[in-house]
Amino acid sequence: MSVFTEIPESRILYTGANFFIVKDIYPVSDGHMLIVSNREVEDYFALSESERSELDDMILEAKKLIESEYDPDGYNIGMNCGEIAGQTVMHFHCHVIPRFKGDMQDPRGGIRHCVEGKGYY
Repeated sequence: MSVFTEIPESRILYTGANFFIVKDIYPVSDGHMLIVSNREVEDYFALSESERSELDDMILEAKKLIESEYDPDGYNIGMNCGEIAGQTVMHFHCHVIPRFKGDMQDPRGGIRHCVEGKGYY
C-alpha cells in the first residue's frame, strides 16, 4: 500500500476524476504541489489513456492553486519513472514545482541536473 493512499482528505486541495492534488510535504520550493493518481499504478507509463488525457488539466489546476498563493517566475514539472530515475514512491505522482528568480544561482539546464554533470551545456 502506498503512502499516498493514507493522505487525509483534509490535505487534498483539488480532486479530479482520476487524480488529486496536495502540497508536497517535502517541498523543493514554496507552493510545490503533487498530482497523485487515484489508482495505485507505478508511473506515467502505467496510466490509462483517460488518465493521461486528464493529467494536462490537473497540471493547469495545480498551477492555479500555486498562483492563488504565490507569484512564481517559472515552473518545473516532473515525473520520476522507475527506481533508477529516482522514484521512491511507486505510485504515480507528478511534481509541479514553482520556481522563483534567484532561488538558484544558475538555473540553466533545469531538470537536466538530475544526471550529475549533464545540466550545463
